[in-house]
Amino acid sequence: MPTVNARRPGRTSHARDAYARLDYSTASAAAVASKASVGMPAPRAILNQDRGQLLSMIDAAGEGTVQEHLDYYKDPYRRGYAQPDGPKLRVSESKKDVAYPTKDLVPTPDDALQQLIARLCMTIGQRIRHPGRFALDPVYKLYMQLPQPRMLLLTGHWRHRLLKVMGLPPKRDMESMLRYFALVADVKNAGLTLRRTHWNFALAFATKYVSQISQRELQSVLLLWREMEKESKVSGDDVTFNILFDAAAKAGNFTLAEMIYHEMESRGIEFSRYHHVSLIYYFGLRLDSGGIRAAYKEMVNAGEIVDTVALNCVISGLLRCGEEDSAEQTYEKMKSRHALAVDMPERDYTMNKITSRVLMMFAKVGKQHPQLKKSFQQNVQLTPDLRTYKLFAEHYAVKVGNLKKVAQFLDEMKHLRIPLHPTIFLALFKGFFTHGGPAGSDWSRQRLEGVLSALYQASDEHGKSFRIDRWVVIWALRAVKVCADNTAVMATFEALSQRWDIPEDRHSFLESILDNIINERDMKSPHGQWGGLAYRKQKKDGSRL
Repeated sequence: MPTVNARRPGRTSHARDAYARLDYSTASAAAVASKASVGMPAPRAILNQDRGQLLSMIDAAGEGTVQEHLDYYKDPYRRGYAQPDGPKLRVSESKKDVAYPTKDLVPTPDDALQQLIARLCMTIGQRIRHPGRFALDPVYKLYMQLPQPRMLLLTGHWRHRLLKVMGLPPKRDMESMLRYFALVADVKNAGLTLRRTHWNFALAFATKYVSQISQRELQSVLLLWREMEKESKVSGDDVTFNILFDAAAKAGNFTLAEMIYHEMESRGIEFSRYHHVSLIYYFGLRLDSGGIRAAYKEMVNAGEIVDTVALNCVISGLLRCGEEDSAEQTYEKMKSRHALAVDMPERDYTMNKITSRVLMMFAKVGKQHPQLKKSFQQNVQLTPDLRTYKLFAEHYAVKVGNLKKVAQFLDEMKHLRIPLHPTIFLALFKGFFTHGGPAGSDWSRQRLEGVLSALYQASDEHGKSFRIDRWVVIWALRAVKVCADNTAVMATFEALSQRWDIPEDRHSFLESILDNIINERDMKSPHGQWGGLAYRKQKKDGSRL
């Protein structure tokens, strides 16, 4: 070992560093001498190599220093391929920005492109006039056929109409959300602006394509809101705050929801019908039945028109709080009014949107002319609808496990001539998955086979109007696995494959789910514990994992 010399007083740090290097080199020499003493040849050829010869073993093409390379990775703006600070998305209600580009500023295309733009505008107009008869897919496909930059080929008027129809799809799912955000990206890249309405559509897509919002998704929504108000200098309206409030409540961030509520009050934003319904939903999530009743009372006192949607929200909150009796009392009062509209027309999603706007208009007129409000309210539907029965079916099937109660509501649903929907079967399959298995019980294999037969019959009778999507298939297979065996699972999969309405690119996904269910890998948590089929097996056998 090298001798460690004592430090001398007054030695500088440079001298200490040189001394440390001397000790290190001495240690290396001692190690070499030690190897030679035990018969190992010392690498004298390497030790005596010329420094230039060693460096010449690799090429020296722009190597730089180590510190330069470290700085290169720390600061991305010093990279040669750093993204430029491109155009930012802006929101504006200025007449000049909204109307740009006008017809005179749009470049004159050739005949073929001009005909394509005309077809696109005609399709957009047909969708606006008859939303139930024309789908959104042809609109988007025609738009994607335009050359870049697509948005600059449309006038401001048709650009806003395109964003409007694509922002109001029949269902806000992942596909419609990605489609709309692609249009928003085109607006951004073209240096154009969005209107506040279109920005609210983007917020709604970010929150409503899922039933539950994670904290990450909530953070994305808040960043969109910040970009709207801080960078675009456009304040949110009542629709914006209702979307934010609903997103915070769905994410379970009740503190943020209360802050948004107080921010609305401080800005003097008048509560609309949407916000009153969201407030009822908020108290339902908090399991506060008193808050539900107070919010409903406030909605009535505010002069808003109450309809089936608001009462369904009340029922949903009361069921979540465990007050089934109160929820059923509200339902009985709704059912007693059904005689006023025996032959009511079937309502779809678009009709619900139109109905909400009409009710808001009624409320506004009713506040200005109180004598008219009573006649408005008398003509509003307060009878149970499909959503009402879906709430009761999910609660009594999944949470309570009372199949007789579910059968009672389904019988009343049939008596009131409310069309059957696949979501009712979805709730039943979840109930069989949660409570099914033992022979002779309410949730037995025989009764599950009866439910499956009813599903097949409804699909055969109604055709494409009765869409069996992937979640109905998945929960049906899970229920059969719990109540029967793998042979029955395969037979059910084969029967459903002849009736489902699922794109071909999703078939492989369903086959992988089928394989997981058969091999009891379905719904397995990352920690190795089973949250699904194995848990049901454990519960049935009375054993522990």
